[in-house]
Amino acid sequence: MDFLYFPADKSEYIPGIISVIVIFILSLVIIWLLVRASKKEVKRLEEQGYTVTYEKDSDKKKES
Repeated sequence: MDFLYFPADKSEYIPGIISVIVIFILSLVIIWLLVRASKKEVKRLEEQGYTVTYEKDSDKKKES
């Protein structure tokens, strides 16, 4: 298997591990920002008089 490369010096893994950790943290921050923006949007819509409903069991309602 010449296409696989496993370095003998394990310190070559450090940049890859750092990259994975940074990308994971950034993805968590982005999800947190999206949830926060969504909550603000729901609050703004409710202040305008719209009703916001959440359907947890949307699959059950489609079947019946």
